[in-house]
Amino acid sequence: MANQPEPWLRGPLEGVDAFIAPLLYSLEQAREDIAAHTAHLTTEQLWERPNGAAPAGFHIRHLARAADRLMTYLEGGQLSAEQMAALRSEMEPGATREELLEEMAALLDRVESAARAIDAASLTEPRKVGRKELPTTVIGLLVHIAEHTQRHVGQAITTARLTGIRLP
Repeated sequence: MANQPEPWLRGPLEGVDAFIAPLLYSLEQAREDIAAHTAHLTTEQLWERPNGAAPAGFHIRHLARAADRLMTYLEGGQLSAEQMAALRSEMEPGATREELLEEMAALLDRVESAARAIDAASLTEPRKVGRKELPTTVIGLLVHIAEHTQRHVGQAITTARLTGIRLP
């Protein structure tokens, strides 16, 4: 959105608690940045591994699937067999940019919908993560979803720039 400020500078989100809004801003920023910085890449470039780095396609797929998995923990659940299978397939190349963006949109839509339904009074409630049931809180998971998403957006952008460079 070249003519707009970043999502967090576009004003409050109607009906969203101020403590939940930063996650939603982060996810919108991810959508916009990934779309903008991969627009010039071919499918082959999305899956290139410059200097052995993980491909941009992996980072797009991973940020969405990881947010979905973390939201499962936020909701008090454990990962499904489908989520575990999806985790193991994140590095598999071949998906087009459009396919990656569609998957990212669908999973981030799920995360956004669930986040909008969170009662701010529950932010300090405990949650458990993973098989080891490591302790965190609702707000801890929300913050981690946002920061983890942005970490992989940055990695995807960097890799996209490296693979988009064509030297004579």
